[in-house]
Amino acid sequence: MPQVSKKESLLYKQLEKVIESKSDLRNPLIEVLREAQEIFGYLPMEVQTFIAEKMNLPIAHIYGVVTFYNFFSMTPRGKNIVNVCTGTACYVKGAPRLIQMLEEELDIKMGETTKDELFTLTSVRCVGACSLAPVFVIGEETYGRVDNRDKLKEILHQYRS
Repeated sequence: MPQVSKKESLLYKQLEKVIESKSDLRNPLIEVLREAQEIFGYLPMEVQTFIAEKMNLPIAHIYGVVTFYNFFSMTPRGKNIVNVCTGTACYVKGAPRLIQMLEEELDIKMGETTKDELFTLTSVRCVGACSLAPVFVIGEETYGRVDNRDKLKEILHQYRS
């Protein structure tokens, strides 16, 4: 276990229990990584190395899986993930403008997390809500036809309170 604080030590112990509980699965790595990300909030190299050692896997394999799937993050993510659809319909109907408004309102660029760790701004290829284009999703909520700043501010305010 790396040099860590008492709090982090408890998180690593929790992760170790997860690894042990998944050892009977045929291919437990994805599930272990998913739960590790829930525990730590993201998957820094220290956590990946710990998993590699405990599961007796090469670190390159762990890293390859983490970087292949966009669900996994190697940097801290905000409490609310804002996924902007950049599929064809959304793009044509204003996704670039929506992204610009979100970046300005959140004071971050695509892929970044706000300083208060409330929001992370990302994009996805399609959310299957083309009739509502342009669309973005926060958690389980889909917001469509957001074409003005006042409407956007109102939506973001709900998550700030």
